[in-house]
Amino acid sequence: MLLTKTKSGIALLYNAETNNTYDVCLKLTKEALTIQRLDVVCTQGTNPKSITVVLRRQAAGGLGLSIKGGSEHNVPVVISKIFKDQVADQTGMLFVGDAVIQVNITLCILQVSSCISNEQLRHNLLQHIYMIMLKSASGLDAPSPPSPSANEPKYEKRWLDDVCLPLTMARVSRYKAGTDKLRSNCFEVFVLEGACTYILQFCTAAESTDWLQAISTNISDLTQENIKIINKFCATDDQVVHMGWACETPEGSSTGRTAAFKFLALRGPYFFIFRTPPLWMTEDCWLQARLYLGLEHSPEQQDDSLCFSLLVGHGQSHSFRVELASELACWEKSFQRAVFMEVQRIRTKSYMCSSQGTVLCFTVDFDSGFSCSESTSKTVLWRYKFSQLKGSSDDGKTRVKLLFKNADSQQIDMKELEFANLTAVLHCIHAFIAAKVASMDPLFMCTQTFPGNS
Repeated sequence: MLLTKTKSGIALLYNAETNNTYDVCLKLTKEALTIQRLDVVCTQGTNPKSITVVLRRQAAGGLGLSIKGGSEHNVPVVISKIFKDQVADQTGMLFVGDAVIQVNITLCILQVSSCISNEQLRHNLLQHIYMIMLKSASGLDAPSPPSPSANEPKYEKRWLDDVCLPLTMARVSRYKAGTDKLRSNCFEVFVLEGACTYILQFCTAAESTDWLQAISTNISDLTQENIKIINKFCATDDQVVHMGWACETPEGSSTGRTAAFKFLALRGPYFFIFRTPPLWMTEDCWLQARLYLGLEHSPEQQDDSLCFSLLVGHGQSHSFRVELASELACWEKSFQRAVFMEVQRIRTKSYMCSSQGTVLCFTVDFDSGFSCSESTSKTVLWRYKFSQLKGSSDDGKTRVKLLFKNADSQQIDMKELEFANLTAVLHCIHAFIAAKVASMDPLFMCTQTFPGNS
């Protein structure tokens, strides 16, 4: 498991309403991602209800800002744009959205009035606004402003906490909502609390990936802690093996469906699909959608797609996409473990079938392998070990041919059987064989401890 990351850095936060981005500072801890915004704070003297910002007009160019609004629109005049590295930006005290209340024509002195202290932050995430008025300064050279007195307050820009995003049950995604289109050098962070989404953008793809992995690692660690807590109150055959977010993608033949995030969980013999994580991990909250034993994933996807599919019987399947290769590997190991635990629990599974018009009972047993018996007399007609199965084929509907190597004659014995639900039988065979192979792997077996018991 990757170590929990603590990290900080600069990024851009995208505002969907204005279609603009602005600088933010990110601080990542084990349990939260804090987004900070630049604000002006009073570092000396008393913070007055009004402040004065002095702009010296340059010989070439303007003040380095644009304004909009006015009495004709029945709205205050506000700063709509500040140009980087020009006069207004260099003061470090003006922001887009500041309103203008007074201007000294000769010196271009901007008077700022604020009805709230600089340190306060609005919970609705709007930028802190200072009430300002501004008129164009004269084209004449402005004399030097008077020297500030010792008691005059001083201000400077500082990063202040704006919003704290709890990472428990959160998710991240590089894809645009409802599509398979990747964003460029950015991703969204969705937090369960308040169902809020934040889109963060970075200068390079490498920086974006680094932050994505760091946030995902901390989310995963918190999820594992929740799994341990849940499993303390679950029976050994009802343990949560793994849970987390994945994007369910529509099948190729589906029309009118878009990709949607689902919260997935492997618990005991069940696989659960939620729209959102259940608030209380009780039996009533786990809407059971049991898959056939041996829920089979299909990793035959391209490496860059990070997808897996689940076959759930009768030809039905679900396809999911994750964000990182480490997440895909974790789901694959979790399915392997869930199948192994379920096979260990039931040990044997039987299905009714027919062969040449005779009703039979086909059994898969973890200890002895495959057998077939008469349905009424229970007389065993044949029996083979797992190692004797050399191949199989089916018609995709009801019939399957199983090829076994006869231990005495060393010849291949072909057994043709017909099942009402062939998909379930094939999944079961696959599950028992996978569990048998896993049981002989020392590395796999030494890791078989329940999350709640570790």
